[in-house]
Amino acid sequence: MTAFPILLTIATLGCSLVAGITLIFAIVIMPGLETLGDRRFLESFKAIDQVIQGNQPVFMLVWLGSGLTLIATTVIGFRGLTGLDLALLVAALVIYLPGVQIATAVVNVPLNNRLQEQHLEQLDAEEMRQAVADFAPRWILWNHIRTGLAIISSLLLLVVLLRF
Repeated sequence: MTAFPILLTIATLGCSLVAGITLIFAIVIMPGLETLGDRRFLESFKAIDQVIQGNQPVFMLVWLGSGLTLIATTVIGFRGLTGLDLALLVAALVIYLPGVQIATAVVNVPLNNRLQEQHLEQLDAEEMRQAVADFAPRWILWNHIRTGLAIISSLLLLVVLLRF
């Protein structure tokens, strides 16, 4: 259990950073992009997504590392934690992996990929409106969901960390 406090701290920080990333998308980036009009919205989102999908190293470390560290922390936690602490840790994992990591892989990334495949310069105004309608509402909804779940997971981890 000597590695546990370090892993718990890293997992808490990682999940909190992911919560921050998704929160910034929810309250700043997407609302800002929506003021640009359809074409500029899609072009701007594509540019942001290209940085992320280009495996920006810090982003990838935080995003993937948060899930992996949380899994490792939970595995070790089963060896030394009991009661409420173990329940909170498991709850954080059960909320975070499907609600943030898997939701991203199943919903947000496929939407991003579909947008990346579109040749925006070839779309007229109506096709552009349809492209936004096909992309933005679902992406934003799921971003709100994963933001809330990432925040809840981070709070649960923080409670375990503070009790440890």
